[in-house]
Amino acid sequence: MPHVRGTARPRPADSALASRVQGTVRIVGAGLLGSSIGHALTGRGVDVALYDTSPSQLRLAIDYGAGRFARDDDRPSLVVVAVPPDVTADVVERELSRYPQAVVTDVASVKLEPRKVLRARGVDLTHYIGSHPLAGRERGGAIAARADIFVGRPWVVCRDEDTSAADLALVEGLALDLGATPLEMSPEEHDHAVALVSHVPQLVASLLAGRFVDAPDGLLRLAGQGVRDTTRIAASAPELWVQILGANSAPVVDVLDALATDLSSVADALRAPDAPGSRRAVADTIRRGNDGVERLPGKHGQNRRFEQVVVMVDDTPGQLGRLFGELGELDVNVEDLRLEHSPGAQFGLAEISVVPSAVRRAVDGLESRGWKIASSND
Repeated sequence: MPHVRGTARPRPADSALASRVQGTVRIVGAGLLGSSIGHALTGRGVDVALYDTSPSQLRLAIDYGAGRFARDDDRPSLVVVAVPPDVTADVVERELSRYPQAVVTDVASVKLEPRKVLRARGVDLTHYIGSHPLAGRERGGAIAARADIFVGRPWVVCRDEDTSAADLALVEGLALDLGATPLEMSPEEHDHAVALVSHVPQLVASLLAGRFVDAPDGLLRLAGQGVRDTTRIAASAPELWVQILGANSAPVVDVLDALATDLSSVADALRAPDAPGSRRAVADTIRRGNDGVERLPGKHGQNRRFEQVVVMVDDTPGQLGRLFGELGELDVNVEDLRLEHSPGAQFGLAEISVVPSAVRRAVDGLESRGWKIASSND
């Protein structure tokens, strides 16, 4: 099972803090992840050498401050390969050959396939450690890069029996410098995990959103925050996901087959909703979903759950600031926030998550200050 190594707590990138990573870091690939790593490391005073096969992408990343142009005389201590999955193995092989004294890691979202390809080619993988930060944005490229996208996010590190303690410490140090939480997993564990929590959700979101293409405009005007939340990631780039899903096809198919069985069972129950057992089948499906959601880590990785207070907020400047300020005066901490806009109306709904003990105080206090409460769990 995966486990967190070390006792150091992840910290946001900060130029005032010493970096665990020393020497030059070479980053191959100046897209979203590569440039974001570059921004975070340069902010800590690390010498970052950038390389990308696209001259315009490379210049853009450097203009934004993600690092400098790589030079022929660079002697990096760490090489980070941040390229698409279909060329990851090729680039890792080239970097290991060119910099035999450096530790080489990659940040591809599939870990088993590149390692299998490299082993089949007979590449010496002594100084190679696959890794994967579970972070990103809907937009890609150097222009979307941010130094803080890794803060608080898991960063999987795939070591093997040949990995030295020093090499492992360097890659985990990179994760910690960027504010992430390093987790050790085998490549097999990683690929099965991301199939369940990332790759299949992408497909489900895309399939559901695809049903909207031929839907009448009037129907789509009824769309609320629930369907927007469910389909948010459907805006992802098809070119990248073709590569990811192709490289991790077997674990993804396992989850899809199980999901297809579940969907078929629910559909059968709804074809005859009054038949014996049909209502129970539907209720069990919803209940199992409840149980699954409860297992997802909450704020700060905890399993602690919060209650919701839904407040009507006028669509005018300063209203959210006033709401947060008055919650602060009531000594109510906002654990999470979700906004839902009301189609055709000049107000929105702010769903505020708070600890259960604060619900009554928040509701009474806000109502006394003139706020309209749409609903609460109290």
